[in-house]
Amino acid sequence: MINQFRSLHPLNLALLLAYTLFMRMAIFFNLPSELNFEILESYTKLFIVIPSDAISAEANVFFAMIVVLVQALIFNRIVNNHALLVKPNYLPALMYITGTSLFLQFLVLSPALICNFLIIIIIDKFLKLSKTANAMSIMFDAGMIIAIGTLIYFPFILLLLMLWLSLLMYRPFSWREWISGLIGFLTIFMFVAVFYYWNDKIDRFIDIWQPLTNKFPSKLQINYNDYWVLIPVSMIMVMAAIQLRENFFRSFISTRRAFQMLFFMFLVSILSFYTKRGVTVAHFLLCVPPGAVLLAYYFSNAKKRWFYETLFAILVICIQYFLFV
Repeated sequence: MINQFRSLHPLNLALLLAYTLFMRMAIFFNLPSELNFEILESYTKLFIVIPSDAISAEANVFFAMIVVLVQALIFNRIVNNHALLVKPNYLPALMYITGTSLFLQFLVLSPALICNFLIIIIIDKFLKLSKTANAMSIMFDAGMIIAIGTLIYFPFILLLLMLWLSLLMYRPFSWREWISGLIGFLTIFMFVAVFYYWNDKIDRFIDIWQPLTNKFPSKLQINYNDYWVLIPVSMIMVMAAIQLRENFFRSFISTRRAFQMLFFMFLVSILSFYTKRGVTVAHFLLCVPPGAVLLAYYFSNAKKRWFYETLFAILVICIQYFLFV
């Protein structure tokens, strides 16, 4: 299967659709009677009202599948456009769909899943930093995107760190570029504050930042048996890191910086779990885009076909087993 997706054959589009459906069989066979349609933070519902029962459970799961497929194709195009792999292929899309199928909580619509659209756009913008003479507009746009993501899902706010980490990796110091991202972020919230003021709710604007005053959560709502599915994922990521290390100094400088940026984005996405109480496993959907690039890098460069095909088959079997069990 991996060998099939190591090319840009048009047939792979149909195979990706079939694979997306296959990886979601568990939830289609055991569909919950009700699924709350919660894709916005409480402070955003003041100006965007979406009832929690707006769509049925069947529609929730179906639209989640469509969202993942669309995200995978956009993500695949961005990775190929920036030449992060040996040659253009459909492995990034395949790994993205696989990553978004790891846990049952990943298979429904959630704020984190919607925010992955924004993470994919941000990755594209950061990868353009080395190709532009002036990064102010890119950073301003990225700041606005992070603000929009924060309105959808508060932990997204921690991606503000990526504005400055990416500048450290890609650009010489320019104070205008360093503050342009923050100005973009504040611009969105200035409009939010104005809306609160017009509706005589300005006293509630401070509540948006309430999660920052909470104690760090120490527990995660997860079935510990689900951790077993992370073993094959971790093995592949370790082998990918080893392979990346071996090829590191033989790669283009832009490719090295890209993987460093994606590594830090992966860490920041994990750490953003600590910005809000009551987060679920669905939060870690934010880690899928940067992680999927690393997985795709391994399978794109692996030499022994019997080994990487078997390894991927084991990963898929483990995911399906724990989804059904």
